Amino acid sequence: MTTSKQLYVAAALATLTAQALAQQAGTWSISAGVTRIAPSVDSGSLSSPTGVGVIQDAKVDVASDTRLTAAVGYMVTDHIGLHLPLGLGFKHDVYGAGILAGVGKVAETRALPITLLAQYRFMEPDARFRPYLGAGFTYVRFSKERGSATLTALTNPGGPPTGVSFKSKLTPTLQIGGVLNLGGKWFMEGSYAKTFLKTRGTLSTGQTIDVGLDPDCFTLHLGYRF
Repeated sequence: MTTSKQLYVAAALATLTAQALAQQAGTWSISAGVTRIAPSVDSGSLSSPTGVGVIQDAKVDVASDTRLTAAVGYMVTDHIGLHLPLGLGFKHDVYGAGILAGVGKVAETRALPITLLAQYRFMEPDARFRPYLGAGFTYVRFSKERGSATLTALTNPGGPPTGVSFKSKLTPTLQIGGVLNLGGKWFMEGSYAKTFLKTRGTLSTGQTIDVGLDPDCFTLHLGYRF
């Protein structure tokens, strides 16, 4: 093979490689992996049974949860993309805090975050690594809430079990992350997102508690581009 032909083949292979790596306009992607939701809890105090005032320092804490998740992405331009995380929701246990610290679990809930993010990806479409910033909105839907026997003992001793519900909310989300191209159409993606979420818990006894959750979201996915 002549030198000119060798150079031509090398250039063609380089072009094909760049196209395979490219995160350019019109590109779709799917990915799957794990996501951890870690609430940054700022709890108010539980209101009094009479509805006047609060039970000072009767607070709650909310545990983290890790689940399998997926995502779909679409590049609108070479630098702007849309990102839709997918999952079946997260289960969070609620524990006593403040003067209720040590009483154990008082409730549990399922939380389904429905999120759509717009991302700006830095570097060129064929770069090996592309960091990005994202922003959008998350609708957090709470379901399957249940109070524990401990909650009943604290709020309605001798009475029927105390139920609990949390208010679903639409709230902003910010994201930072990066995509590492592994070769061909495969990639690894890692991200951190912050959702600014505050909700209100309402007990069947009529008492309420306002809770700032502001969860931190850590995601690691393996993906395929097409």
